Amino acid sequence: MSDPLVIVFDVNETLSDMAPLGEAFAQVGAPRGLARLWFATLLRDGFALTASGDKQPFATIAAGALRTLLGAEGIAGDLDTAVERVMAAMQNLSLHPDVPDGVRALAAAGHRLVTLTNGAKANSDKLLVAGGIRDKFELLLSVEDAPAWKPARAAYEYAAAAAGSDPSGMLLVAVHPWDIHGAAKAGLRTAWINRTGARYPSYFRSPDIVIPALTALPPALAA
Repeated sequence: MSDPLVIVFDVNETLSDMAPLGEAFAQVGAPRGLARLWFATLLRDGFALTASGDKQPFATIAAGALRTLLGAEGIAGDLDTAVERVMAAMQNLSLHPDVPDGVRALAAAGHRLVTLTNGAKANSDKLLVAGGIRDKFELLLSVEDAPAWKPARAAYEYAAAAAGSDPSGMLLVAVHPWDIHGAAKAGLRTAWINRTGARYPSYFRSPDIVIPALTALPPALAA
């Protein structure tokens, strides 16, 4: 596989470590495990809007799904305050430990690095600045400015246009198989970070590269 010109990173869970969200849920009196259900729910609803030709901001869907789930849990105290606390935690996540070194190595190898998130561009900026690697990224892109959420083809085509690249000269890096599938359908090459040893779903297009951490991507591309 030849080196891609542009490496496109998903942000939520791929770069950011969302494990601390469980503590945020616990602090408002909800089960820690509700964090994963919340993220899955907001993605489901965002995808449903995309499939029907609509679009809403990530934060709007996230807050709405959170209010529904926390309300169903019957948490004690003010629901608005609980929603605000969890949303604030989402906006103050840290990078996975493997990300800074992996990003620096990819930049040193001459690759152009960009992000493409279903979330807010401002959150990507905050995450990367806090992690000390914002200067390694040429562009921070969000579907806020695209016709549709990922994994719709239009999201990846937006990224290609913004980067001035043909999709075939791009590589999407993500932990989500649905993102890998969407990018592959749009003509991008793909790299799946499998930090948990999960099995890749057979009904999605297979990734071109499978790595256990981002630090494994530079040598994989060099090979």
